[in-house]
Amino acid sequence: MKATLRWIQEFVDLPTEDPDEVARALTGLGIEVETIERLEAPFSGVVVARVDDIRQHPDADRLRVVTLDAGGGHLDVVCGAWNFDVGATVAYAMVGSVLAGGMEVGKKEIRGVASPGMIASEAELGIGDDAEGILVLDYPFEPGADFASMLPYPDAVFDLSITPNRPDAMSIHGIARDLAALFDVAARHPDPWVEPDGASTKAQVRIEEPDLCPRFTARELRNVSVGSSPLWMRDRLRRVGIRPINNVVDVSNYVMVEYGQPLHAFDLDRVPEETIIVRRARPGETLRTLDGVERALTADDLVIAGPHDPLGLAGIMGGEDSEVTSATTRVLIEVAHFAPEGVLLAGKRHAIRSEAVSRFERGVDPELPPVASARAASLIAELAGAEVADGFIDEYPKPWKAPVVVLPEREPERVLGIPIEPSVSADYLRRLGFTVEGERDLTVTVPSFRPDVGRPADLVEEVARIHGYDKIPASLPFGQGGVLPAWLRRERAIREVMVGAGYYEVWNFDFMGIDEVERLALPDDDRRVVPVEVRNPLSDEQRHLRTTLLPGLLRGVALNQARNLSDVALFEVGTVFFPSDGELPDQPGRLGFVAAGRIPGPSWEKRPERDGRDAKGLVETLLGSLRIGARFEQAALPGYHPGRCARVLVDGAEIGVIGEIHPAVSERFGIAGRVAGGELDLDALVPERMSFEIPSQFPPVVFDLAFDVATETAASSIVETIEAAAGELLERAFIFDVFSGAPLEPGRTSVAVRLTFRAPDRTLTDEELVPVREAIASLVAARLSGRLRGG
Repeated sequence: MKATLRWIQEFVDLPTEDPDEVARALTGLGIEVETIERLEAPFSGVVVARVDDIRQHPDADRLRVVTLDAGGGHLDVVCGAWNFDVGATVAYAMVGSVLAGGMEVGKKEIRGVASPGMIASEAELGIGDDAEGILVLDYPFEPGADFASMLPYPDAVFDLSITPNRPDAMSIHGIARDLAALFDVAARHPDPWVEPDGASTKAQVRIEEPDLCPRFTARELRNVSVGSSPLWMRDRLRRVGIRPINNVVDVSNYVMVEYGQPLHAFDLDRVPEETIIVRRARPGETLRTLDGVERALTADDLVIAGPHDPLGLAGIMGGEDSEVTSATTRVLIEVAHFAPEGVLLAGKRHAIRSEAVSRFERGVDPELPPVASARAASLIAELAGAEVADGFIDEYPKPWKAPVVVLPEREPERVLGIPIEPSVSADYLRRLGFTVEGERDLTVTVPSFRPDVGRPADLVEEVARIHGYDKIPASLPFGQGGVLPAWLRRERAIREVMVGAGYYEVWNFDFMGIDEVERLALPDDDRRVVPVEVRNPLSDEQRHLRTTLLPGLLRGVALNQARNLSDVALFEVGTVFFPSDGELPDQPGRLGFVAAGRIPGPSWEKRPERDGRDAKGLVETLLGSLRIGARFEQAALPGYHPGRCARVLVDGAEIGVIGEIHPAVSERFGIAGRVAGGELDLDALVPERMSFEIPSQFPPVVFDLAFDVATETAASSIVETIEAAAGELLERAFIFDVFSGAPLEPGRTSVAVRLTFRAPDRTLTDEELVPVREAIASLVAARLSGRLRGG
């Protein structure tokens, strides 16, 4: 947005006129000044003159000789323009004056008539684009007055970057209000008034979508004379980057910049039945907007319509069928309040980025329409000779309610790090237009022009803006200490272990196609085969929310193999989704991982191919680092090789599955070779709070035991039985050898376990461990029908 210093000064008396100081003040208020354009008169030596006589050039049909009073007597000047008559006030560039662009004006003889100087046009003076006729001034200035002094020079144009949360700063008045608060001076608030001077209007307004249009005002003006706007308005609009069109349209743009409220003018004679309906577009409707584009509308578009057809896109752009032209004599001024999200989405849908869109999408003041309407009506009455009809229309089905926010006494100090008394905070907020009650904890009523304020932190930001960020020293924040939440500690720990194990983290979309689940060959009663369907999917391949992380990870393996990267290890920490009875689906967290190819190692060594044992080893490492005790139970699980997968159990509850992906599943995803993988419930992977244990300084006792057990006996059950019998002195037990065949009986297997015992306060003796050895043998025999070999 652009704003001029002189325009701002109409609303506030600033203590400085230095543009640099004003720019620093604006930046301190959070209104970033990107550039400053300093304006000086682009001409010199030009004076005001009155046309006292006009006569035909004696030797040229298209030229006239004009007698001017330039304050020092009469002089004749030859002129080729015909857009003025006797009595007009013009800008006379006398001999020796310099026009825009540096051209110096001299005395010339034109077809036998001397012409000392010239009557200048807007383009020649550098104050406009009109070069077809000379500049005719709106007011009868005193002849001989320096024309540059009649114009708003010097001036400065600030190019401002307004953040999306500050709709109030998208206006000259809003900027002036902030500056007035900063400098603690009074701001002049707009309070326009217009007196109706005609019969009541017959126009009608009906709102069918109050959620999208909470307020709509309309005012009729009659006997409007559409023409050019006065120089001061055209000049001011050009300075803020708006092209003047005619006095009615220029007024709507002028009020929009001044107050931040977009307006639209309809030719009321082109509005069928003088009836306005605010509704959604109907199927098949189209609208040719003011930019000449024929636009196909959808039911998501809010339109300003007549009884039958749309007249404009609400809050975005009007239509050609009802635009104001030079023939317009009756105007209906629309000033409405539209829901920000509706305008934002419609503007993107139709690729329209207008000044109105940039304001409505931020949230315009819902209490501003009557004020802006009165201001626009008074200006059109002044500049276009209009009569204001009686009967101001104000449809307000959903009135705005002022939010109330409590600012605790110590909140500014807690957030900013410096003590600010409640009385000081109250003063700052009142300057900004807030209503404040209370002496310690402040009860603050938020004004309608600040929709971004809804929390104590927002009020603290307002206090900081007026107090001055440069007055807040850098300091460490204070407050109640704490620790990272459990879920964040868990995810950090998981990522550290997975990366340390050589796995790369990936992030896949939460969407999937149903065919990806079908490739896993899951049974019909598996909850993963019934995904949540997305209402507006990006594509058919992303029509559902994922129920498992495995398809995305397997796609990653296939993609890497297609690029000749055969050794792949990937993991993902993410969310899966399941239907639920509530408004939102169940969204449990998962850890998924897959690995294919060979395990890492030197290139000269023969590296084994990954299989289900890699998955088990990875999960053992992960759970060990989190200090979570787990048990692995072999089972035939869907999607996995039936003899090479297991459930992961913690305290008897299943927290996930691991193993080797079924070869058929791998083939469906286009993967060659074995793939190890698994998926674990994140909620079960909560790391225990670490505690320090004094390590024993005494040596361990290590010995091996081999048991003759039935072949179908799970290895994990052997270790669990040994741990149950060995007692607290057992430090570690792991299986290091499995053997079947002669001399063992058919159906029997020898499982060798290495045991490590250690005491914290002494060196263990063989005599102490003999009873332990016997207890282990007895419990294995009792639970598993196993025999101690060599015993």
